[in-house]
Amino acid sequence: MDAEDRDLFAAALRRMTETTTGDALDSALSDIGWVDALADDAQTAVSTLFELQGERVVTSTALDAVVATAIGLTPGRLVLPALGGHAAPGSVVRDRVSVRGLCRGAAPDHLQVVAATPDGHVALTMAREDLRLRAVEGMDPALQLVEVDADIALADTQVVDWTAGVVAAQQALAHELVGTARAMLRLARAHALERVQFGRPIASFQAIRHRLAEALVAAEAAQAAADATWTPSTPTNALLAKAVAGRSARIVARHAQQVLAGMGFTTEHPLHRHVRRALVLDGFFGSTRALTHEVGAEALRSGRLPRPVPL
Repeated sequence: MDAEDRDLFAAALRRMTETTTGDALDSALSDIGWVDALADDAQTAVSTLFELQGERVVTSTALDAVVATAIGLTPGRLVLPALGGHAAPGSVVRDRVSVRGLCRGAAPDHLQVVAATPDGHVALTMAREDLRLRAVEGMDPALQLVEVDADIALADTQVVDWTAGVVAAQQALAHELVGTARAMLRLARAHALERVQFGRPIASFQAIRHRLAEALVAAEAAQAAADATWTPSTPTNALLAKAVAGRSARIVARHAQQVLAGMGFTTEHPLHRHVRRALVLDGFFGSTRALTHEVGAEALRSGRLPRPVPL
């Protein structure tokens, strides 16, 4: 895309995410050819949509398309790993495949599943009637998560590169966490400017300024890490960007809550929606804690530190 195309594309996505979510947003994305844009300019398609999803706290099944495209499958609905890790949701033992993972939104008639084998990873398609499905309420019901569980005979498979799917997912989720972090920071800043105590806005108090400054630094660090992971796009860079974005979103959430004080605990104020979303997104494809531990374990094993993300 050239600059003009990117601006038009971003404007269209902004309009969609302002008014639609869930199935309606999926339909709108299909209408504008978002999957085609993903194939043509992945960085623009992913960073623009997912940051807007985080900012507006809306949801779609775009992450399925991101992962499917990265591993060479036709974009469709996909079983994602369970929260906390990024291992493939399926595993093959002899002639059977067991699955335990999640899908976002109502499960369709067929789901694509990636399963680990002794020789790598394969993808296969499972019918809905072969799956055990359970709606997950949890921290963020608006995400419409469904737990997927199955144990069936192995059918026709296709060899895939799951690592590429993990990289693509972590890049997308890092941008979504950036979006929700920036939204929380804006809410805290607006409250600090409007709330008056002792005859002046609380934004003039040094303690409030320090919290907002630290939140801004965290959000900017997450943005820089998420942007840098595209050049080069490597497993280590994607992992680090996802870890930084998850940690930054938690930092911003903590400072925003302190600035908003009691107001931030109420359901009338939108902060809680962003905090919920950030906590769940942090768990997708590896939580901050798990990914940091993974980097540390690899450093101990190899005796080398990972190369810094080129910010």
